[in-house]
Amino acid sequence: MDNSRTDAGELAEYGYRQELRRSLSVWAVFAIGFATISPVVGIYAVVQLGFVFAGPAWIWAVLLAFLGQLLVAVVYVELSSQFPVTGGVYQWVRRLAGPRQGWLVGWIYLASAIASLTTVAYLGATWLHMLFSDGPLEPLHHVLLGVVFIAVALGINLLGVNPVKHFLNAGIVAEGVASIAVSVFLLVFAHNNGFGILFETLGAQAASGGSVLAGFLTCLAVAGWAFLGFDATTQVAEETEQPRRNVPRALIRAYLFVAFTVLLTGLAVTLALPNPEEAVAGRLADPVFTAVTAGLGGWSEKPFIAVVLLAFIACAISIQTYIGRAVYAFARDRQLPFSSTLATVGPRQIPWVSLVVTAALASLGLLLGLNGNAAATLIAFGSGGFYFVFLSVAVVALVARLTGRWRPSRGRVDLGRAGLVINVLAVVWLLFEATNIAWPRVELAPVGGSWVQVWAVVLVFSVLLAVGLVYVAIAKPHTRLPANQNQNQEEKLETP
Repeated sequence: MDNSRTDAGELAEYGYRQELRRSLSVWAVFAIGFATISPVVGIYAVVQLGFVFAGPAWIWAVLLAFLGQLLVAVVYVELSSQFPVTGGVYQWVRRLAGPRQGWLVGWIYLASAIASLTTVAYLGATWLHMLFSDGPLEPLHHVLLGVVFIAVALGINLLGVNPVKHFLNAGIVAEGVASIAVSVFLLVFAHNNGFGILFETLGAQAASGGSVLAGFLTCLAVAGWAFLGFDATTQVAEETEQPRRNVPRALIRAYLFVAFTVLLTGLAVTLALPNPEEAVAGRLADPVFTAVTAGLGGWSEKPFIAVVLLAFIACAISIQTYIGRAVYAFARDRQLPFSSTLATVGPRQIPWVSLVVTAALASLGLLLGLNGNAAATLIAFGSGGFYFVFLSVAVVALVARLTGRWRPSRGRVDLGRAGLVINVLAVVWLLFEATNIAWPRVELAPVGGSWVQVWAVVLVFSVLLAVGLVYVAIAKPHTRLPANQNQNQEEKLETP
């Protein structure tokens, strides 16, 4: 059987014609998911903050975040199996809850995705600076290097799908060297602390008013960043061969492999760090770099930086890939201003206008870095928006199950009653973690920051939601869906 014709036929059932090049295998989709979640970007971004707030016991917050997000990933597996179309959460919520709700969730998703690209570029700029200089990184230079990061990711994406695949494969190799191989070496040959240290805080609770629980919750809020991005696999469904089967497989495999790598790296660094008290006191800008260079020797500094930098670049490329597809999916449904332009597909069969626009918006977000170290703020921004989206999707899926509007049996993955239980647990977890991330904390704001910066996550996403509601009320984008789009899609939500 010609799978490409079958895939195009299934896509036509949803009211779309095949415009994007369907050339991604399950491995290629896995690479996109792996590079987006990225154990290097995830763990290296949170380890320093984890030590400051919870000490060596920070690893347990990472484990809890992994288990909670695993529930969400399973819900996404069922959804992606049934709806093999580009757009992911926007498409799912639109079909299960209605076009207004789909637009609002898609709007927050786009804002969060752009914020995540900004965050990765900002964090990656530090490693780019370290590759060429041992001196301090000034805020302005930090921002400019972040712009360079985004420009490189954009340039590679504009070359087409095949070059992206090659760069992501290189990123996976870099991740394997920087995370798994180095972690195993540290565990075997540079074991400076006993396992008992994993249950100690070393006084880290002082950063949270003396409360161990408060410090752990702050650490958990930051740890949520390490397990974002598995939904990137759903954004390339229309470029994937046999998406009902391959997208769910790639999603769960990428998530589990990244989780294993993150936990292994976190454990290795914690046990290998020569003076963990220095990390708790905040005197180590990067505990991972310190642990690795202390274990391998001074010769390893620049090679290790280069490998980590390659992983960050791969992550930025992957994020740009799926953001461009998300905007394209929105625009072809006439849901955005200038939709006809944003939905433009170039000769290389990629949505190049969407890629350029999102890169420009992510670059503007880097301006937050002009006011000192913005790492914690940007991580909170990216995490806060995504967890709101995760919660919205999980709630919509649960309501659709309970009302009989959605029966996952039409997809390749149907967990039956187990799926319902997992969905309920996912909602409980996300209610907790979304609140935890959005909670205003002085500890995560820049030093000397105003109340606006302390409440930044709540304020920014409240404004985004308000703007979205106003836009829906005035512009009514849900009424502009193409005529071939059946709003209810009843026949697709139940078993034939």
